[in-house]
Amino acid sequence: MTGPKKEIKYVERNPWLWVPSIYLAEGVPYAMAMTVSVILYKNMGLTNTQIGLYTSWLSLPWVIKPFWSPFVDLFRTKRFWIIAMQLAIGGSLACVALTLPATDFVRYSLAMFWIMAFSSATHDIAADGYYMLGLDTPQQAAFVGVRVTFYRVATIAAKGGLVIMAGVLENYGYPVARAWSLAFIGVAAVFLALCIYHFFVLPRPAADISAPWDKSKNFLAEYFRIMTIFFRRKDILIVISFFLFYRFAEAQLVKMVAPFLLDSRVKGGLGLNTAELGIIYGTVGVVALMLGGLLGGYVVYKKGLKFWLWPMVLIMHAPDLIFVYLSHVLPESRVLIVAAVAVEQFGYGFGFTAYTMYMIMVSQGEYKTVFYAIGTGIMALGLMLPGMASGWIQEMLGYKNFFIWITITTIPGFIVASMVKIDPDYGKKHEKEARG
Repeated sequence: MTGPKKEIKYVERNPWLWVPSIYLAEGVPYAMAMTVSVILYKNMGLTNTQIGLYTSWLSLPWVIKPFWSPFVDLFRTKRFWIIAMQLAIGGSLACVALTLPATDFVRYSLAMFWIMAFSSATHDIAADGYYMLGLDTPQQAAFVGVRVTFYRVATIAAKGGLVIMAGVLENYGYPVARAWSLAFIGVAAVFLALCIYHFFVLPRPAADISAPWDKSKNFLAEYFRIMTIFFRRKDILIVISFFLFYRFAEAQLVKMVAPFLLDSRVKGGLGLNTAELGIIYGTVGVVALMLGGLLGGYVVYKKGLKFWLWPMVLIMHAPDLIFVYLSHVLPESRVLIVAAVAVEQFGYGFGFTAYTMYMIMVSQGEYKTVFYAIGTGIMALGLMLPGMASGWIQEMLGYKNFFIWITITTIPGFIVASMVKIDPDYGKKHEKEARG
């Protein structure tokens, strides 16, 4: 009786204590690898083709993380992995700061970014498993908005706070490399503080134990057995297609938004400086993204994922047309640019809730941590491959035609959404729970 009581007590008392802080820690390194690295290398003089190719390679740890996710599931607790990887992430961020002033900074900083990305991907495996162990399905739906919110708060800290800090230091006369180095030291210190906080605060739920496996069997045989369970689903081709193509347009767009906002008007961009980019895209845009995610989690909790799937698909993809407008008109009004970015980001945040809930739905089972890691790995592949080509496509087409291309590539997202099958009650709170 002791185990179940501890688990129930944990679920009722602690979700607000650990859900926000874990997803703060999960969001920072991902934003650093996926978006801040783009802005950094743009400031350091790399071309869009180089930026798209190099920074997309940083997605690789998230692509291949399913291959080592069983080790996280089978050895030690999720709590152990969370704390250990946060320590590694903080250290690697500090190392990025040290490499930027070097002559061959691209090679060395990318190596440090990759170590950070690998540690972050491992952290994600443990954190997402920890989330699913601690909450039942209706609570998972209710807390999707909360986890997305604090994940986005972390993104604001990275894409907004860090970028603004670097921009302000540049405006005060610091060389670009020095300004970014100081900014990275600051975020490394904050992240290590998060690690210490979790060491003392994270509870030890009874459900957080190593996954069962038959120790009489060969470990590699058991490893591959666990890995292949997910791929024996009858609807596996539909699941993989959804993971790969729901965000096909966004995978290309996300790599070129910052270069578009930073590039001069002569080059077809909007000519913002680094600090303005941090405020408009890294702060206001992320707040809009966060609000979209909160609303998405709430409406799924009320009506279920199936009811809201198509509205989410439409609201996520239609605002990509905003960048077609911006690239053709090149408005000078900062208010108009802020509003345009906010609308597009709100739509993306709202629509991404469907992706998150679908991934949770197909990850159910005895090895849900592994299954979720496989899903996020496929998702990362769907971001990496289009992202690698995005800079080259943009330089070939120019910004105007590139954003028209982005609009065309939203079509696969609608196609895969029409293929998935979802229980009408999935994610929705039940009337008994509502009255209780």
